Amino acid sequence: MKYDFAVIGAGPAGYVAAKKAAASGLKTLLVEKSKLGGVCLNEGCVPSKTLLQAAKTYHHAKHGSIFGVEVEGLSYDFPKAHAHKNQVMDKMRSGIAGLMKKHKVEVVEGEATLLPGLAVSINGETHEADNILLCTGSSPFVPPIPGIDSDHVVDSTGILNRETLPDHLIIVGGGVIGCEFACMYASVDVPVTVLEAMPEICPNLDPEVAAVLREELTKKGVNFKLDTKVESIDPKSVSFANADGSDSLEGDLVLVATGRTPNTKGLGLEELGLDIDPRGGVRADDRGATNVPGLWAAGDVTGQAWLAHAASRMAEVVVHNMTGRPDRMRYDKMPAVVYTSPEVAVVGLTKEEAEARGLKVKTGRIPMAINARYLAENPDESGLCKVVLEAETNRLLGVHMVGGACSEMIFGATAMLETELREEEIEEIVFPHPTTSEIMKDVFMAVR
Repeated sequence: MKYDFAVIGAGPAGYVAAKKAAASGLKTLLVEKSKLGGVCLNEGCVPSKTLLQAAKTYHHAKHGSIFGVEVEGLSYDFPKAHAHKNQVMDKMRSGIAGLMKKHKVEVVEGEATLLPGLAVSINGETHEADNILLCTGSSPFVPPIPGIDSDHVVDSTGILNRETLPDHLIIVGGGVIGCEFACMYASVDVPVTVLEAMPEICPNLDPEVAAVLREELTKKGVNFKLDTKVESIDPKSVSFANADGSDSLEGDLVLVATGRTPNTKGLGLEELGLDIDPRGGVRADDRGATNVPGLWAAGDVTGQAWLAHAASRMAEVVVHNMTGRPDRMRYDKMPAVVYTSPEVAVVGLTKEEAEARGLKVKTGRIPMAINARYLAENPDESGLCKVVLEAETNRLLGVHMVGGACSEMIFGATAMLETELREEEIEEIVFPHPTTSEIMKDVFMAVR
């Protein structure tokens, strides 16, 4: 059968692209080998954040005495939290299926193989398309550690399927995924140790923000071992080495959270001559176009951004360009969130990144605790807001926050960056009081 547009993968890039293309009048095919929603809905963002919220609720109840809240007989029902997680996932999948039906997107379940001449083979049938979008996502990266295939070792997908709490969780990798799971388990009183090879956790964050996050997670009971290389995983322990020498830790569950790798295997990409970068991602320009005319790529498979909302935006850009509306990705304006407690939310450049580009900058930072709403709701938590400005023009280059409610505020900072606002223009924006978002206006007092 012939289509105007075929989409391979029904994650945040795929279903957004399919809906948008079909709404534009294109005959659209959406292929998914597993479940609608991709990794984000079924193995990542949605289930992990649902369980994180459950853990945060328990933690807040346990430590509610400062608010005058005392709870007797408090307990955490992990299987019930999982049941809620599954209900959320089922509802979201049904919503996507309804959306595809509404826009008359043809959804086919099966594994796709790309063929020369913009064709795709699914379940033994060949379909042609004027344009094809490749958005097959990513999978957890498996480092070459002896013993990593042991039964008590899980990745970010496997740990979401466990309905019992471990006696001691060891996490290999102190990036975003590792820190989120560390926060979740520590919040429900599970001893957690994080082994991180770098000198600081979440190395892509502003260094000061990363340090505050680490200190706050330490207060929750997470034990961090930095500059630490994992050497092997044994049935009851993990062996590692750092500046203090070689040592081992006993733990009944090991989470390997060392990043992700693009899903490009088994798709027939080699035969197409598709350009793949050294990290295994499909090369795509800022329009989403690959080196094969008519073949586009979006989301984790490109090895860029690694965020669900980035994947959705890439998909929008592809459909826009495909249908005659010029558009491009602006990765410097892509917000990112770490859903720990406290949360981290960032957008734009750090001071170090801006200076590496030859920009002269000035910065300002203030503690979140000067904000009335924040102090009222987060009395025992440290946080900060930091901004980076171009020195000569006062143009905003980056906003970096750690503290409660950050994830719900960062879109405002993103809009400021997208519209290239300067400090004096931001000063004229009215923020409601009392809200934590006022911190984004007050921080400029520290720049002057």
